[in-house]
Amino acid sequence: MDTLSEPLAGKRIVVTRAPEQAQDLIRGLEQLGAEVLRMPTVRFVAPADCESLDRRLRELARFDWVLFTSQNAVGFFCQRCQELGLDRKFFRLSKPLLAAVGPQTAQVATQKGLRVDFVAHEQTGEGLARELRDSVGGRKVLLPRSDRGDRRLLSALRGCGADVTEVIVYRTAAPETLDPEVLNRIRRGEVDAIVFASPSAFHNLCESIGSAELVKISARIQFAAIGPTTARALREAGARVGIEASTPSGRGLSDSIAKYYQRQVSTARHT
Repeated sequence: MDTLSEPLAGKRIVVTRAPEQAQDLIRGLEQLGAEVLRMPTVRFVAPADCESLDRRLRELARFDWVLFTSQNAVGFFCQRCQELGLDRKFFRLSKPLLAAVGPQTAQVATQKGLRVDFVAHEQTGEGLARELRDSVGGRKVLLPRSDRGDRRLLSALRGCGADVTEVIVYRTAAPETLDPEVLNRIRRGEVDAIVFASPSAFHNLCESIGSAELVKISARIQFAAIGPTTARALREAGARVGIEASTPSGRGLSDSIAKYYQRQVSTARHT
């Protein structure tokens, strides 16, 4: 086993991310030698009622800013615009301005034909609010997001003096079933790590395994979080987070997992 080129060789890692978002993460883990067990614990669907969303989309010209906090928000936003026959060339005009949390979200927006005017350096919703503080005060801001969006961002924006309109552009739901074989492997401690890319991924797994049992499992299996928001949700539930991504992306998460196990090997050699 070459621990330099394949630092995750022999490691069995469960990926709970939705399939449409997990490819970069899975590819990165497998290139580093890991055996990946796919068990999506989330799926994303359009709102049950789009009346409020449609009304906001048709009156976009009255907003000064549109803030995207995830790739999902961009995707469902653009999908609904297309379904309504709204021309995305509208976003090449001077108003509204568009902001994104991090380069991955900005890249998806650009690929879909949107003009991104601001990209947050700190890749969290609260970071976006802090960095835009001087630009959103007294301005009308549209915040298209998940039905499970973190309320801290909304509070932070309003604390900056922004006039925020929140609209649900997609829903986060649990899959109909979870892979029973992977669940049993987790219960038996036959995996090395479980990867969580959102608080919902963790909470949905709690529904299947039980919160108390999952917290106990975190004492013997490494829980890896894609960023501070997810890590905070796990810790607030009492779970131990052994690995947190240095950058909130699939590649950043796989690299952080590899570095964690490389440190474990290095420590063992020196004891």
